[in-house]
Amino acid sequence: MNPLVAILGPTAVGKSALAIQLAREFRGEIISADSRTVYRGMNIGTAKPTPDEQALAPHHLIDVVQPNETFTLADYQHRAYTTIAEIHARGNIPFLVGGTGLYVRAVLEGLSIPRVAPNLARREELEKLDAEFLYARLQTLDPLAASRIEPRNKRRVIRAIEVCESSGQPISELQKLNAPNYRVLRIGLTMPRVQLYERINARVDAMITAGLVDEVRGLIERGYAPDLPSMSGLGYRQIVDYLQGKTSLEEAVRVLKRDTRRFVHHQYTWFRLNDPRIVWFDVSVDVTESIRQTARRFLEGGLQ
Repeated sequence: MNPLVAILGPTAVGKSALAIQLAREFRGEIISADSRTVYRGMNIGTAKPTPDEQALAPHHLIDVVQPNETFTLADYQHRAYTTIAEIHARGNIPFLVGGTGLYVRAVLEGLSIPRVAPNLARREELEKLDAEFLYARLQTLDPLAASRIEPRNKRRVIRAIEVCESSGQPISELQKLNAPNYRVLRIGLTMPRVQLYERINARVDAMITAGLVDEVRGLIERGYAPDLPSMSGLGYRQIVDYLQGKTSLEEAVRVLKRDTRRFVHHQYTWFRLNDPRIVWFDVSVDVTESIRQTARRFLEGGLQ
């Protein structure tokens, strides 16, 4: 079977830097598994690899669509599988890198995505309801699906409710698995929460310094509505509140840091430390050589 290396873990833990290093050493090409970096013009708030970083190794599934274009999980899965096949055909190694658990699962486990057409009228009704109420509704309809969705991710909660209501079945039952025929190495990066939270705080401060406010303002000025799914991501909805006068910049930054820390907790529900399929590395110390040797043994056929 053709090999596929996945680099997983929470935000700000250092996945992108490691991926570039391994890709350069092992003739790799990087496939982003991030639900926000697919959008053009959303660079700072998504911590998208810079042009210089992207020049160090081939990157894929970045800057795929405009912020007002629809990009579904099924779209991502199809493009990812196509890209993986193209990388293998070139004789190179695909590195799937990111922290969006559903994207990673769609590729590694062959998640079957329910074919339920959007119900725009029902969505409009649900959008008017409070996020906590909606999440409680989903917990009633499909507790398993609810456990996999961040409660404040209103768009995904609504979609799950929509599928449950339209099909009469829990979305978690419809999302069957048909794992693709790859030999997969899952590398998980982690570190103590205190250190990770310090990195998150520093990253948010760096985003503000790099011009996150101007990036969000520019998107709005170009006609991208604040209620677009693309604008609901971390770093965008908080700054939108500031630009709309709902809060101060200081408070927006505080909330962004808090929400990112909460997102880390949700990511760990996807990438469990006790998952025997994941080889975990605590990157609070230098484990670069251990990771390199693990990757080398796998690519030479020594790890299954």
